[in-house]
Amino acid sequence: MISRRSFLINSAATIITGQLVSGCSDRQKIFKVLLLQGSIPPQLLSDFRKTLTNGTKLDFEPKSRLNKLFSLLENWQQQNDNQSERENTWLNLLKRTETTANLVTLSDYRLLSGIQQGLIQPLETTKLKNWNRLPSSWQKLVRRNSQGQIDERGKIYGAPYRWGNTIIAYRSDKFKDLGWLPKDWQDLWRTELQERISLLDEPREVIGLTLKKLGYSYNTSDLERVSALKSELKALDRQVKFYSSENYLQPLILGDTWLAVGWSTDILPLLKRYSNIKIAVPQSGTSLWTDLWVQPKSSSVVAVNEENLSLRDRWIDFCWQPKAVSQISLFTNAISPILADTKPVDLPKNLPNNSFLRESLQVLAKSDFLKPLPPATEEQYKLLWQEIRLS
Repeated sequence: MISRRSFLINSAATIITGQLVSGCSDRQKIFKVLLLQGSIPPQLLSDFRKTLTNGTKLDFEPKSRLNKLFSLLENWQQQNDNQSERENTWLNLLKRTETTANLVTLSDYRLLSGIQQGLIQPLETTKLKNWNRLPSSWQKLVRRNSQGQIDERGKIYGAPYRWGNTIIAYRSDKFKDLGWLPKDWQDLWRTELQERISLLDEPREVIGLTLKKLGYSYNTSDLERVSALKSELKALDRQVKFYSSENYLQPLILGDTWLAVGWSTDILPLLKRYSNIKIAVPQSGTSLWTDLWVQPKSSSVVAVNEENLSLRDRWIDFCWQPKAVSQISLFTNAISPILADTKPVDLPKNLPNNSFLRESLQVLAKSDFLKPLPPATEEQYKLLWQEIRLS
């Protein structure tokens, strides 16, 4: 004889299991993508739907922050790791009704952690028709070994679909009487800007731009060999009124600071709302970021056409086609990597030759992705940043 509690649990599990099984065939027809909000134009999704003829449902779900997307990858992996322990409990069957996505947006900066934690799996570039259109620097960036380090013999762990950089935003009305406009990192040290600057609260960005000012790479592996680095950082710190990675633009909008350093996707939307805010892409080069399509470790592949390509591969390839390249570069405050080797004069005619696009392409060869650093170098960054911020 079983207890009432056992009966209720077992009955609930039976009902839920039946629902999961009955819905299985429907879920197999769904292509699910979790993407960063605003990183893909709506018209691009509409165009992709028109290419499908087999009735497969597309589920593109935007998330407001990259951190949220990374957390979902971690949650899915934890569910998979604990699956055997909770197989027969109805409560956990409920939790497992949320399916993982076929593709997820991830920043290149998170690629190392995603691989090391086993959250994502490699892509097969042999199935990507447009892979060779991607510039070599982007191909090298996503080729990683099992520890997540860049390795020319490694596997492909991501498909870049847009990129941007760290740029300078400034108040043109505040600079009107100064007789000069910011053009490069060295301008941040000018005496007129003392306590007039907002900076990101990010050691890789701030130490990196100081290294760039001194003629070094953002990925310099031994900071102790740069003798002037500490004194330059201390001098820059005296220029800064506000550090933040979240709210660094508010002081600029209010006029409390005259110049801000930040990410292009944060800054570019302001240009349409505030006519007195202008931008400069540092002429000596800057840091780069790129958004990627990655495949979660537990994701399934759905074959859909006669060439035996999955919807996953078709969508990635679609993002690298000429029309998609233009739409991404027009409507997402970023640039398609397919344009990275394009000279400004050779840009597609439907792309306006705006200053951000033109200047970003001009300094691209001088710019750096923030690549994974050796542990010893990471410790140098940490200690130096603490010393500067606490001094």
